[in-house]
Amino acid sequence: MNVIGKVTVLPQLPAEIARLSELAYNLYWSWTPRAQALYRDLSPELWERFQHNPVRLLLEADQDRLNAAAQDPAYLGRYAQVMADFDAYMGKKDTWAARHAPQMKPVAYFSMEYAFHESLPIYSGGLGVLAGDHCKSASDLGLPFTAVGMLFSQGYFRQLFDKDGWQNEAYDELDLTTLPIQPAQSAAGEDIRVSVRIAGREVAVKVWTLQVGRVRVLLLDSNVPDNSEDDRKLTARLYGGNQELRVQQYVLLGVAGIRALRALDVPASVYHMNEGHAALMALERMREYVAAGQDFRTAAELAASSTLFTTHTPVAAGNDAFTYELMDKYIGEWPGLLHAGRDELYALARHDQQWDGHTVPAFSMTVFALSMSRAANGVSELHGEVSRGMWNFLYPGAEENEVPIGHVTNGAHNLTFTSQRMRDLLSTVLPEDWTERLEDETMWQAVEQLTEEQLSNVQREMKREMITFVRGRVREQLLRNGASAADVAATDNLLDEGTLTIGFARRFATYKRATLLLRDKPRLAAIVNNPERPVQFVFAGKAHPADNPGKAFIQEIYRTSQEPEFRGKIVILENYDMNVARHLVQGVDIWLNNPRRPLEASGTSGMKASFNGSPNFSVLDGWWREGYDGTNGWPIGEEREYADLNVQDDADAFDLYQRLEHEIAPRYYGHAQGNASWAHTVRDAIETVSPRFSMQRQVLDYVQQYYLPLGQRGTQLADHGGARARDLAAWKAWVRQQWPHTSISAQANLPATARPGEQVTVSAQVNPAGIRPEELRVEAVLKRGDEVQRYPLAPGEGGQYSAEIPLDDSGLYSVGVRMLPLIDGLSNDLEAGLIKWA
Repeated sequence: MNVIGKVTVLPQLPAEIARLSELAYNLYWSWTPRAQALYRDLSPELWERFQHNPVRLLLEADQDRLNAAAQDPAYLGRYAQVMADFDAYMGKKDTWAARHAPQMKPVAYFSMEYAFHESLPIYSGGLGVLAGDHCKSASDLGLPFTAVGMLFSQGYFRQLFDKDGWQNEAYDELDLTTLPIQPAQSAAGEDIRVSVRIAGREVAVKVWTLQVGRVRVLLLDSNVPDNSEDDRKLTARLYGGNQELRVQQYVLLGVAGIRALRALDVPASVYHMNEGHAALMALERMREYVAAGQDFRTAAELAASSTLFTTHTPVAAGNDAFTYELMDKYIGEWPGLLHAGRDELYALARHDQQWDGHTVPAFSMTVFALSMSRAANGVSELHGEVSRGMWNFLYPGAEENEVPIGHVTNGAHNLTFTSQRMRDLLSTVLPEDWTERLEDETMWQAVEQLTEEQLSNVQREMKREMITFVRGRVREQLLRNGASAADVAATDNLLDEGTLTIGFARRFATYKRATLLLRDKPRLAAIVNNPERPVQFVFAGKAHPADNPGKAFIQEIYRTSQEPEFRGKIVILENYDMNVARHLVQGVDIWLNNPRRPLEASGTSGMKASFNGSPNFSVLDGWWREGYDGTNGWPIGEEREYADLNVQDDADAFDLYQRLEHEIAPRYYGHAQGNASWAHTVRDAIETVSPRFSMQRQVLDYVQQYYLPLGQRGTQLADHGGARARDLAAWKAWVRQQWPHTSISAQANLPATARPGEQVTVSAQVNPAGIRPEELRVEAVLKRGDEVQRYPLAPGEGGQYSAEIPLDDSGLYSVGVRMLPLIDGLSNDLEAGLIKWA
């Protein structure tokens, strides 16, 4: 046969189920298992082959099967219910935001990665899952919220293990026509494009839209014909390439992201930078103000006044910093655009670094983000403390606990990760509207009504599904690597549903210590093979392609899993993604997390496991330091720091084995009643973690602590042509000019000993160098251990200040006196960045 051409005949949805296409383009289905089931049941084989992607499935489905579904009364009944629920969700007017925050200003949220679902692989790990969940809860709450990110055409990478357990990476080009995204269009129906100058050349960026419930996500794509081959690759891979590529990606995310919002006329009054990757949005926002007639300093005040920065990185090495020369190459035109000197602009990002044995100034994305925001937060209480210590140097003379970085502890989107079986069980005791009140701790007390039999039945089914999934995944891997028939057949015996099963899945960064469990392998073997109380483990996780130590951890676990005493009892799955994560958090009995404290900023995987009744077993770091209450899981190690990392690892490993052997396994296999029962721990995990660590609670914290105040402050500074911002900028410039000429000296009548309640007189002599007295705060600072108390000194004549300071409690006090400049309208006392001690 001579082929003269080819044609693809696409299936047509019958009218009875035509809205399946509409629903496929709204990721509402990604947290709605009954909606997913409508697609899966059209072709289970296609559903699995195409990573549970409804758009692709509808393109590939058999026409006869579609026609049969349209005539199946049971299917049509399910379809009608799903669409009714979808319409009710999308059409809801009485949202939380409408009731409680009608004055809220629209938010633009910027993140480098988003994890919404495995079928859209533009994420690497926890940061992306957090960003995706944030969008889902913003939708649930009805917030005025738009997200901006990147459309990575090759995603992160697909992880493949070789025969020896070494990680290899594969990069698959996404077929954008089969994803639940659509080109962003203007009111006239034209595709939206924006352009950005990078290193003196114009880079065109196509904008795509993704609908996540009620929230719209804009995704930036440089893979368009107008661009050079190199520029088309700028949005090819997430976290790939070298520093030059990363700087260019950050320019795209920040600058093109703002321009995409403007091109689509999307309202935005509050800007949220999720990590320092998004910091360069400030360049474009300042440029807009300068183009409107503001000077550089006023433009910086205006841009920062409505910006929030969330940092996720508790280690210095994780904060991007680039040489000035590299930044000159890619943003060298920006000082001119901003009517600023290069040093003036770069000073906002300066963080001196050690390179090749020399101290050189570097452009730090985190420092720039902190400079260009008026609110900042870490992602757990402990991470907030760590962050204040890390960035204390930016506020010379300030106490660590004064550094203006707060915290909002992360959460997870309950409905994305809670199995349908567990949701159905919870619905038997929780009120009808429970999915809209996820943060309500009182409501969750009803979980205590669930019986041990109810919980164990649901968890047994979820565990059975997980084990089937694990066996299938391992079988695929063995067949690809040419394993023997006997090894392939042995997968039928991987894991046992009656055995205590512990899950560990996350990025294989070395500080997360994935191999801590293997520190004493003879003891581990005894635990795993205990005839009365056996234990088994399931691992999963990716190492960054350049992280060979992380890859070595993966290989060590894989090799251990092949040793006779661990075979079938320890399993490590390849290609960790949201699909693997859901199966594990829904199916394991215990969730394990053992990072090296205090390097885990938050962590969220253990939250998701507890939503499904799996207690957390973790180092008291990140969220678990706040979440553990003595009954809802178990700690590992002590809440302390170690000078010697080997000592820390030995101590934590020993405690891990002890608790597993003597507390966890006996409780799991025991037949105790009441507070000593396994069911009691399961109920406590669900009841305490579900509300406190719901993404709904997290987003509400952001609204109340940051979005509402920033919206108000941004409006105040922008009113009357930015008059207040100009005044603040001028005042800061004047004060910084005068500050070197100020002076302060102090004295105090301190007795050698005193009784609680006694007072001491503290006085100071100040030379304000022309700064008005009402714009200076002079204060005594008393430190007793970690406690710091501040007492203002009252001004007198001739630059004299004094006050009587009470010594309320016993202890050793140190007393100091300092002054700092303040004016109404500052976001915090340290905004001017000036403190002088006597």
